Amino acid sequence: MSGMAWGKHAFVAAAVIGLALLPLLTGSFGIDLVTKIMIFAILALSLELLVGMTGLVCFGQAALFGLAGYAAVKLSPESDSASMWWLLPACMGVSGLYALFMGALSLRTRGVYFIMVTLAFAQMAYYVVHDTPLGGGTDGIYLYFKPTLTIGSFTLVDLDKPLPFYYLVLACLLGVFAKLALLARSRFGRALAGIHANEQRMRAAGYSTYPYKLAAFVVSGCIAGLAGFLFAVKDGFVNPELLSWHQSGAVLIMIILGGLGHLRGAVLGAFAFTLLQELFQSEAVFGSFAKHWHLGLGATIIACVALLPNGLIGLPALVRQRLFGESK
Repeated sequence: MSGMAWGKHAFVAAAVIGLALLPLLTGSFGIDLVTKIMIFAILALSLELLVGMTGLVCFGQAALFGLAGYAAVKLSPESDSASMWWLLPACMGVSGLYALFMGALSLRTRGVYFIMVTLAFAQMAYYVVHDTPLGGGTDGIYLYFKPTLTIGSFTLVDLDKPLPFYYLVLACLLGVFAKLALLARSRFGRALAGIHANEQRMRAAGYSTYPYKLAAFVVSGCIAGLAGFLFAVKDGFVNPELLSWHQSGAVLIMIILGGLGHLRGAVLGAFAFTLLQELFQSEAVFGSFAKHWHLGLGATIIACVALLPNGLIGLPALVRQRLFGESK
């Protein structure tokens, strides 16, 4: 194994150990913040499958995220806790079915038309929950009883407690990361990489690319559904903003900021984007300027994209190149 490969594995291992030990070093605010970031990291990984691995720039990921959150609330009994054993697959199934519907039609278009069609599907879902009683309108709806994760009478994870829920989200993040890493090395993943590199050549080689892209779209939708379910359980509340185009744009920025084409970049971008957002919103740091946090965040992202064309994941290589004159 090369030194670069060892470095990648060491980085991932250090990140996992750091996240596992973080609750010992921080309070309730830190645990809540990092839990939210890890949920967004799962969402970013779902979009990385489409954009970074398949070359499909989707602008409707928020719909798949938000629909699962709404499904978690609507499918839960009003007077008792639902079992996570069936509720989680149901929520992921809702997102997967909508991804199948969205992908089956939008994948017949290309380029900017594909982006606009996915945005249109996302806005359709947004207005359904925003303008109808089904989703509670602009006020959103509450999850009064969080689901249970039990075997018989034994509780595996108490989702009402922040610390066990934190480790559940961490386990989900690691599971999604590992499965996508295995997928990238599989024949299916190699086919997606070929489609990303040159779809016309893949067709000439005898591959029917449409089923591969549709399968990737559905898998991405299910992963986004996992993130949406976890977000609904974390806050006990969902509103239409989860499905807005702003959310889709934010997730797209995360994977670009971290570095397209790298699973580690998607996770790193989710952490960087959310922490930058928290930083610029802090009145303790920026005083009254915190009201204009969008300005500072936007300027920082522009600077990162301009100075780091390969994203944050390419920063170590850029530093080595500048300091030691190493080739790319």
